[in-house]
Formats: sequence, structure tokens, C-alpha cells
Amino acid sequence: MKLLNLLLKDITPKIEYYSRFSPSPMSIKQFLDFGRENACEKTAYMFLRKELAVRLANTMREVTLLPGNLLSQPSVQLVQSWYSQSFEELLEYEHRCSEDPRTLNDFLDVLIQIRNRHNDVVPTMAQGVIEYKEKFGFDPFISSNVQYFLDRFYTSRISFRMLINQHTLLFGDGINPAPPKHIGGIDPNCNVVEVVRDAYETAKMLCEQYYTRAPELQIKEFNSKKPNKPIQVVYVPSHLFHMLFELFKNSMRATVELHENSREGLPPVMALVTLGKEDLSIKIGDQGGGVPLRKIDRLFNYMYSTAPTPKLNSPQMAAPLAGFGYGLPISRLYARYFQGDLNLYSMEGVGTHAVIYLKALSSESFERLPVFNKSAWRHYQLGPEADDWSNPSSDPRDASTFKVNT
Repeated sequence: MKLLNLLLKDITPKIEYYSRFSPSPMSIKQFLDFGRENACEKTAYMFLRKELAVRLANTMREVTLLPGNLLSQPSVQLVQSWYSQSFEELLEYEHRCSEDPRTLNDFLDVLIQIRNRHNDVVPTMAQGVIEYKEKFGFDPFISSNVQYFLDRFYTSRISFRMLINQHTLLFGDGINPAPPKHIGGIDPNCNVVEVVRDAYETAKMLCEQYYTRAPELQIKEFNSKKPNKPIQVVYVPSHLFHMLFELFKNSMRATVELHENSREGLPPVMALVTLGKEDLSIKIGDQGGGVPLRKIDRLFNYMYSTAPTPKLNSPQMAAPLAGFGYGLPISRLYARYFQGDLNLYSMEGVGTHAVIYLKALSSESFERLPVFNKSAWRHYQLGPEADDWSNPSSDPRDASTFKVNT
């Protein structure tokens, strides 16, 4: 804790300075055009040394608004120390000349080092939330603030890694090279059905390891822009795979557990991929019994999970198809990152349909980034407001006790 305070004290003025700037959102088309036509490492260096500092500083300022009891948890302090160290390393390049080849090489090495340092941010922050819950219990107002914060925190992390990955893949001299036709992490001709199949096969392998069987997949494809042609879009395949893998895991787990004693076998998981003028939509449907309407919102809540809570560094996880309960909320953040969305539609007793919406045009797929400003600050300061809709009473009123005065 003392080391963290010393680190923060030393760089606090710089954090405050860079947090006054808003992040500069880029579109997939801008990422693509830069990487394809005029990928200049000096230009990228000049942009990233400030932009990464701005995004980190915005996040670090917002972290300080969390409740003190949450900030004091060891795992949260560890994450803070990673962010402070990374910010400090970026500051070393604040005034270094881009004309020196050693500067560009050193910057590339630092970016890889920062990315590796932040690999475990999601489970470590999740562990911090668990530590808090175990000590202080569940508070609806705190839960609301944690939900608001983590959506923004993890979105910022997605964007941070996107920028770093593009730079290292374009200028990394063969270190973990991208596939030949990719521009950094972006596939200009991403075959959506192929990614759907890859995600399904990976989830199927896990499902078979744990349950010894898995439902089959049925895919339909409808391309309204180019009928009878495979659906291809400009997108980040790793992001799409992450979302689909999570949805397939959930569908398989629900299907197998509901039909484990059925003599008729497992009903298939259905995938429908459609492309229109504005939207690319992917629907994953199952017959896994569905979820009651009142529980749908909980599935996107970081402080709620239907699975046993795993422990970090534990050699045995509770189940390979479950975890901290962060799969769905973070998958939705990946969808929303480039102006899409992820929604669940469930019919209790039957099954669930999950729909991923993505922008069909790369020029409209701009990063959706959190900004630290007065609106964000106010969100953490305001207490819970009284509900302005009626709530059903736990005990029905006895109307006979009310007398009308005549």
C-alpha cells in the first residue's frame, strides 16, 4: 500500500494533466487505412505515446472514485499498481525524439511489456470484487457503482489492447505475426460463418471434456446485400470469436444439463448469420430451458454469477464452462466497443436466443470510449434515488381493514 501511494504521489500531476484530454476514438476503417496504405512507425509512435497516456489517465482518475473499502482490497491495489507502473513507463517517452530508431524499438518493447503486465487484469479485478463482497456483503448502491465502473474500466482495457496490438503486429518484426491478409488484428474479409464454426468447435471440445458430450450446431446464413454469397465484413476476428465462444459455452452448458437424462439426445444449437445495409446480426439459439425474465439483467451483472466462484491461482477450476460470471458482460462490451450490442431473449421452459449486433460498415464502427468528466464524477457521488414506480408488497393488503368515512 505504501509503495502504491508513493507511485501515485509521484505521477499524480501527470495523471491529472492527461485526464483533462478526452480519448480520440478511431474507426475500424481508420485502423485499416493507416495499416494498409501509410503505416509509418514514427506517426504511430507520436500518436500512441499521448493517446495511451490519455486513456490510462482517464481510467486511473475514475478508479479513485470507487468506495474506499473496495479500493483497499489487495487485488484492486495490485491492479492499481500495474496501471501506475505502465503510466510511468509511457511518461518516459513524453519527450523522446521519434527520429532515433532506438526510441521506436524501445517503445515497441515497452508496449509488449505493458500488454503482458495487464494480461490478468480482468480476473484480478474480479477477485477484488469477490474479496469486497466476502467482507462487506452486497449493497445495491455500491453494486450499481461497481457495474458502472467495470463496464467503463474493461471497455478502456479493450481499447488499450486494441491500440497496442495494432502497433506491435504492424511494426513488431515478426513477433507473433498476424495472418498474411490481416492488417494488424483486423481481417478486411472476415468470413463470419468460419468464425462461428471455430468458436463452436472450441466450446464443443471443452463441453465434451467436462460433460462427455455436446450438442451439434446448425447454421443458416442470409446475405441481403449479396444473396447466396458468404457473409464477409471488416472486423477483428479475435473479438468476434470471444463473444461467440462465450455464447456457445452458455448454450451448451444449459442444453446438456437440461437434457442429461433424455433418451432423445441433445437438441442442436442454432446459429443464424444475417447481413443487411446497416447491421451484421448473429443469433445463437438453444433449447436449454431458458431464464426467467427477472434474472436476465443479473446475467450482465459483475456481482452475480450462476456458477461456483473460482479462485485465482487454483489448480482446479469449478467447471471449464463457468468462471467469475464475467463472460456475458465482457462479451457485450466487445460488441459495444465498435458501436454494436449483445442482447438476450429468453423463454423460460424452452430456451434462450442471444443476438450479437455489429456495424456492417467499417466507417461506422467507431470506438465507444469512456471519458472521465463531471458527468462520470457525479454518477459516483449521487446516492440511490427512491423508485418512482410502484413495487408489489410482499404481503397483500387486507382491503376489509380500510373503512370509508361517510
